[in-house]
Amino acid sequence: MTPARGTTAAHKTAHETAHKTSRTRTRAKADVSSAKTATAASTTPQKVPAKAAATSTVKQTRPLGHVTFVGVGPGDPALLTLAGRDVLANADAVVVEGPEHDPFLAYCKPGVEVIDGSGAEGSRALKVAARARLVVKTAKTSANVVRLLTGDPFTFSSGAEEAAACKKAGIGFNVVPGVSEVSAVPTYAGIPLTMKGDREVTVVDLAEAKLDLTRLHPKQTLVLLNATEVLKDTVAALLEAGFDASTPVAATVGGTTTAQTSVVGTVETIVADLRAAKVTGEAVIVVGAVVEQREALSWFETKPLFGWRILVPRTKDQAGPLMDRLRRYGAMPEEVPTISVEPPRNPQQMDKAIRGLVEGRYEWVAFTSVNAVKAVREKFDEYGLDARAFSGLKIAAVGDKTAEAIGAWGIRPDLVPSGEQSAAGLVEDWPPFDEVLDPINRVFLPRADIATETLVAGLTDLGWEVDDVTAYRTVRAAPPPAPTREAIKSGKFDAVVFTSSSTVRNLVGIAGKPHASTVIAVIGPATLKTAEEHGLRVDAMAESPSAEELADALARFGADRRDTMIEAGEPVTRPSERRSGSRRKS
Repeated sequence: MTPARGTTAAHKTAHETAHKTSRTRTRAKADVSSAKTATAASTTPQKVPAKAAATSTVKQTRPLGHVTFVGVGPGDPALLTLAGRDVLANADAVVVEGPEHDPFLAYCKPGVEVIDGSGAEGSRALKVAARARLVVKTAKTSANVVRLLTGDPFTFSSGAEEAAACKKAGIGFNVVPGVSEVSAVPTYAGIPLTMKGDREVTVVDLAEAKLDLTRLHPKQTLVLLNATEVLKDTVAALLEAGFDASTPVAATVGGTTTAQTSVVGTVETIVADLRAAKVTGEAVIVVGAVVEQREALSWFETKPLFGWRILVPRTKDQAGPLMDRLRRYGAMPEEVPTISVEPPRNPQQMDKAIRGLVEGRYEWVAFTSVNAVKAVREKFDEYGLDARAFSGLKIAAVGDKTAEAIGAWGIRPDLVPSGEQSAAGLVEDWPPFDEVLDPINRVFLPRADIATETLVAGLTDLGWEVDDVTAYRTVRAAPPPAPTREAIKSGKFDAVVFTSSSTVRNLVGIAGKPHASTVIAVIGPATLKTAEEHGLRVDAMAESPSAEELADALARFGADRRDTMIEAGEPVTRPSERRSGSRRKS
């Protein structure tokens, strides 16, 4: 039987709905009446001066759009400027050059039109002309067009030619500068282009015709673009121009990304050095004494997890913070979904619990995961409730991340474990039921279908009655593609980070055990125990159960490993670069 308070609310809701319906119908009638009046006015001949009539027919054409050329930097998505981000947020259409621009589309509003401008073929002149036509065509059908260009639009880029085409077509344009590869790539390689005593820099683009390099001054710093394919001839030209054969040279491929590789040599040796390193792809090449600073100033390629290929088995919509943190340490994380979070098979249990919460049946609500918070919030939205429904209740969170999710709701938890952030830690700090102080002895516990019984048993021992409710199900995902499974088993991943016991069980179930050489990092003691039960040796564990702490723990392991190799005089290698036949002992 529904309580009186619920009956009153239902009656009030019905009354408001009827009132809104009445207003809607009245407004609809007014709209129809206005439409009829407008139609009648349009069909009634109006007297218009001849000159005005002639002018009105001329101005029926649709106004042209506007183009903003935005430089997105040479590779690292974080180098996009704030101005570029703001422009993307208001774009109606975005012209991109390829998949490398996909990360920037996240800043766009829903429904933005994305136009692929990578299809042009032929020489650079043909490509530029084709893209310019595409930009102009797009601006004629879209009000606000953003054209994304790698690097800076007006620095060794086609932005100037495309802007000129817009000007010729009568289309207005703006330019948002970007970080050029000319300065960014050497900086990420630890090479300053200017220093005391080295104040002159010359940039040469060798993309088209051969340039006369004999006029270059041997004492200046050179930045060479598009020189990889003609490097042998370029080196010969530099020697002819008077450059010393021992002049330091650095070639960097994949600059500003976690795939960055730098090869250092001299004018005389750099061609052979690149061949020996088996480095492929277009490089930014720096020639000059400033290259010698790289040994002391290399900051990017010396990050603790630089170049590590790290597997992140995780629920897809929760991988973001961990992936971002790993990238900060120079890693290349690859997310493999192992768990899919789904609604419970029987939603009636959850519905009953939410009604009980509103009716004052509980003294406590205990959240043991971010997913539990999300599940309850979705139910609240379904019922038209908000955080006020928690009035008079005490809220517990199993850890800081869960507390943050509750905090986003505008609620401060009453209890977060002071020690271990786990179900056991929560029980450790939970107060026992007191018949005098606690008017109700019931706890609402929304959780996963496969959660352990630690919290239920602990609260029961403390005198509480627990409504243990399945708020969501964790379902094993489909196996990853065959190449990923093979990489996991053969040790091509440098590390795997486990964020829960279920990710351990599910990854082993759908893809097999990681290779013995692969570094294993876990989020807490429970996950460590599960990993060891599956025969995995754990190398690093987060100090507290959060994605950021997990990444930090792995980074500390990587830094210690690197220091050990350097102290031993060994080359710094990644775990996947093991010697043939070597396996880590469990």
